[in-house]
Amino acid sequence: MSDPHSAAASDPAARGGPIGALERLSTRIAFFIAGLAMAGWAPLVPYAKARTGVDEGTLGLLLLALGAGSMTTMPLTGALTARIGCRKVILLASAAVAAVLPLLAQLDTVAGMAAALFAFGAAIGAIDVAINIQAVIVEKASGRPLMSGFHGFFSVGGIAGAAMVSALLWLQATPLVAALSVAVLLALLMLAGSRGLLRYGDDGHGGATFVLPHGIVILVGALCFVVFLAEGAMLDWSALLLVAQRGAEASAGGLGYAVFALAMTVGRFSGDRIVQRFGARPVLALGGVCAAAGFALAATLPWIGTTLLGFALVGLGCSNIVPILFTAAGAQKAMPAGAAISAVSTLGYAGILIGPAGIGWIAKISSLAVAFAVLGVGLVAVAASAKLVAARKG
Repeated sequence: MSDPHSAAASDPAARGGPIGALERLSTRIAFFIAGLAMAGWAPLVPYAKARTGVDEGTLGLLLLALGAGSMTTMPLTGALTARIGCRKVILLASAAVAAVLPLLAQLDTVAGMAAALFAFGAAIGAIDVAINIQAVIVEKASGRPLMSGFHGFFSVGGIAGAAMVSALLWLQATPLVAALSVAVLLALLMLAGSRGLLRYGDDGHGGATFVLPHGIVILVGALCFVVFLAEGAMLDWSALLLVAQRGAEASAGGLGYAVFALAMTVGRFSGDRIVQRFGARPVLALGGVCAAAGFALAATLPWIGTTLLGFALVGLGCSNIVPILFTAAGAQKAMPAGAAISAVSTLGYAGILIGPAGIGWIAKISSLAVAFAVLGVGLVAVAASAKLVAARKG
């Protein structure tokens, strides 16, 4: 193993070296890669369903393999990153994504797709944790809020990935050609951003072992669970609310999520300046209230326009909550930062996995509008916790 001090002399991303514009740029590229990779798969789902010949129920079980892969690696990535560094984890996981994505566009058996989706999810989960660990370290060294902007590049990557694959498919490219195109772009971005990725991942404070979440980390993880649950509900249920209960045309169903995603992206790119000016506590509190009001508006008023306005408020409100919570996870002293980010990521991602079924269950016994109102109550609880999250470090 090389001496970290000698490495720092030749590489600013090595331990002890300065963190500056290069590291900030590489972090933004890494977040863009994560969003691009995840969104690059979404337009390929109908083709995978047709190739394998499965019904909707079996497809749902197949897609759980992706979540299972992520849930497997997320709790372990903090320890791995502390041991081998953010750079190696991000590059290896990104390479795995680039290798597996073309397989997802080609495999035609249920077993093969399940295995590939598990591997894809495992790589995505590792990237997600490692980039947030890098982001926390870079933000601390910079001495100013950066996390919202980093997450904004994830949103832009998602938009770019979905648009790129959809455009290629619309131009009659095969799913394999579309997937290979994304893989090549991922490889080029990895090369462009690799130099500023940190060769360490524990912020100099240890933490190379797995630690069960405790203290304030449990609260931060629970709040992430609620927010990711809300984001997952927007992805899975916003179109149904518009079409089935607001009378929108089926072709316009995707407009709800588009409005939400655009508002979230705008909110994230303005979030760092807002947090720097007003502080994390009021932004977290007002964000929770704004998102809760958006769900209430969408749930109670029966017009398409007010429902879309509600979705926009949800996007704006949620946009900076998760970045603030990841910053809090990195700042607390109850457990090592890397392990805390792993735990928070895992708990948050559980909200995405559990969300569709939970919302569906509430909608079945009452209505989808009631389910959205329940999410609004959860976001009020997020707002009410702002003082506790901002005040406690252990």
